[in-house]
Amino acid sequence: MKYIVNNSNDPAYNIALESYAFRELTGEDEIFILWINEPAIIIGKHQNALAEINKEYTDAHDIHVIRRLSGGGAVYHDLNNLNYTIISNKADEGAFDFKTFSKPVIDTLAGLGVEANFTGRNDLEIDGKKICGNAQAYYKGRMMHHGCLLFDVDMTVLGDALKVSKDKIESKGVKSVRARVTNINNELPEKITVQEFSDAILAQMKKEYPDMTEYVLSDEEFKRIQEIRDTQFGTWEWNFGETPEYTIERNVRYDAGKITTFAKVEKSVIESIKIYGDFFGIGDVADIEQLLVGTRYEYKDVLAKLQTIDTTHYFSRMTTEDVARAIVA
Repeated sequence: MKYIVNNSNDPAYNIALESYAFRELTGEDEIFILWINEPAIIIGKHQNALAEINKEYTDAHDIHVIRRLSGGGAVYHDLNNLNYTIISNKADEGAFDFKTFSKPVIDTLAGLGVEANFTGRNDLEIDGKKICGNAQAYYKGRMMHHGCLLFDVDMTVLGDALKVSKDKIESKGVKSVRARVTNINNELPEKITVQEFSDAILAQMKKEYPDMTEYVLSDEEFKRIQEIRDTQFGTWEWNFGETPEYTIERNVRYDAGKITTFAKVEKSVIESIKIYGDFFGIGDVADIEQLLVGTRYEYKDVLAKLQTIDTTHYFSRMTTEDVARAIVA
């Protein structure tokens, strides 16, 4: 395993570094990166940015909005939030083994005197309060797992910047987002800085992977990462995109995630469709959108079309019937 030292706090650059290591450093079997962002909301690959954020607030407070490569929900980052990335050629596609990849974090916290547990579909918790969310992406048999650790984040800003849908709050059985999260530093018997916490995680990784060495990026690689940042992750087109024209909107939530669809339906036939959500999956839902164009907007017709493919490739832990019901009643 190799680790990359990253001192950038630019969210678009940091996501670009992830992308470069994931998609272009394919000769390295395993890569580990720690990184810290200045204030930003990082949204999941399939999410509708404007539906997830309080844009008036993010604009007024210069909070970046950046779309990542993995699925899942939106998270708030600031300079007291620590993010980690593990990239591997060795993972089995479709496993979605979040728990295994969270082990170094759990072990680090144990060494600092705190018991953390993996729970739900992708969370780490201390005493029932969330401290970390995880997400994964796949590319040509290669997997990227990353997590955001709430170390000493400004919870007031977190609550004001993220626009959490009512159905998500109700599905969790709680009254508000703030009641569900805590900062790691609040739980530690002895307070430390976020940099000391980062150093502790890197030390734990070196302990668990004794052959791990540093991968030093070349000047050409830095230029390539900056290019990816400027042409993709730093652009409005990638992070927001155009709002689709639609005649029907549906919002359906399952335990495995939420699906929101915007469909333009003319004469009971789908002319275009856009699928958003905080679900996980390996495939690009653009494939599903293209597949459904020209299909009658009827449950049995949509289901029949979806049954021609493996929908779990795109929507993990959902049945084909679940996906069809999310698109049309």
